[in-house]
Formats: sequence, structure tokens, C-alpha cells
Amino acid sequence: MAATIKYDEVQVGQEIPAASYQVRRVNLVMYAGASGDFNPIHWNERHAKSVGLPDVIAHGMFTMAEGGRFVTDWVGDPAAVVDYGVRFSSMVVVPDDDQGATITISGIIEEKLEDKRVVVALNARSGDARVLSKARAVVQLS
Repeated sequence: MAATIKYDEVQVGQEIPAASYQVRRVNLVMYAGASGDFNPIHWNERHAKSVGLPDVIAHGMFTMAEGGRFVTDWVGDPAAVVDYGVRFSSMVVVPDDDQGATITISGIIEEKLEDKRVVVALNARSGDARVLSKARAVVQLS
């Protein structure tokens, strides 16, 4: 599957519209099963609070994966992402209610490279907190 976004159709500074992703505790339990990371801070409120956290928090790699999902949804081809990295800057706190938490991610074309590649800078927030910093993806466009 080829990337559906064309290199000649994007410009440096172009914004990629924001998308929001709901995170509920069931998502964290499913992620724990897939990743093998069963640390109780990601599913047990009593334990999370006993170690000084405000509540259950999402796995950092889960949060990072949502950023990757944002980029692959935009470009239309997961294989088009040739490099991706982030720093974790804050926690995604996931309360035990019907709404859970929301991660909102937007992007901007930061740079156009040779070989039809672009650098996409991501802004990922949950509530008032920026949850990923220095989040960048290099994407191969058609």
C-alpha cells in the first residue's frame, strides 16, 4: 500500500488536523496483555495512588503508539513511517469512569527532505498537559 499523501501537495508549516483518542482502563488492560507490561500503576487505582500517582496512568508506550497511529492515519500507510521518536513529558491520567481520558494529537510539516520524505512534528496533549515532547516522525510520501 502506497502513501496516499503526495510530497508535492504538502508544504513546510502545513498543519495536520487534530484527532482525539479516548483512553479507558479497558484499553490499558488490553495493552498490558499485548505488551506484557502488567505494572499495577496502569490498572490498579489503589496501587497507583499508594506510589504517589494521582490515579491509574496510561503506559508511555501506549501514548507513543497513539502518536504513531495519528501519523499512519494521516499518511494512509503504516510502512510510510520510516523513523519515529518521542520524549515522555507528562502522564495520561485515566480515571475510572465512562469517559476515561482523551489524548488529542495534531501535527505540522516541519521539514521537507530529499527522496520525498517529510518530518512531521506532533503535539500530543491530555487535559492541560503536553504528554509527548520532541515527537517527530519521518514519513515517506508518494
